[in-house]
Amino acid sequence: MSIEAKVLHLQAIQNLLAPYRYLYCVDLEATCDEVGESESPRTLAVVPAQMETIEIGLVVIDLETREIVDEFQRFVRSQINPILTDFCKKLTSIQQADVDSAGTYEELGQELGVFVARYPNAAWASWGDYDARQLERDAGFVACPSLLAGLQHFNARKWHKGLYDIQPKELRQTVESMGLVWQGTYHRGKDDARNVASIIKEMLG
Repeated sequence: MSIEAKVLHLQAIQNLLAPYRYLYCVDLEATCDEVGESESPRTLAVVPAQMETIEIGLVVIDLETREIVDEFQRFVRSQINPILTDFCKKLTSIQQADVDSAGTYEELGQELGVFVARYPNAAWASWGDYDARQLERDAGFVACPSLLAGLQHFNARKWHKGLYDIQPKELRQTVESMGLVWQGTYHRGKDDARNVASIIKEMLG
């Protein structure tokens, strides 16, 4: 990619963000299942259409200073599949006790609403579109508005692809390929959100 093309793409990202004071970097972990290579064929305990959020991590970037100014993390008690699969626990390191003691999706919405009210005039971003789709799926299960309803969503993975002209890898690989230091535990909400924020800050310069 030419320097001119990169500058133009960066300017386009900056123009998208110009109306906003804050950017929420969001990562969700959800109920899931997968048949391991060593396992006999079996029915999935959690099918993709029934995945429910069990953790949300949100990191707030002040777009004026380009600094992280706050963080939010909560576990969520799943309703359709309240028992976490072994695959899910191994992938996310989230344990059954974490979700058993957590609030409901509706209670999470109330807590998150109080938190984000401190940072108005905001948009939100995630690594890919999965998180936006998952929020809509969750909202459909409980017949309530999506947690970030009304806020503009941006796909940071698409920004990365456009800016560097390469197909982005998984989040951790992308962080390391950019020469950044990975923070925390992979596939945990707040840690992944912090690393999304790190990528975005690096892209914005």
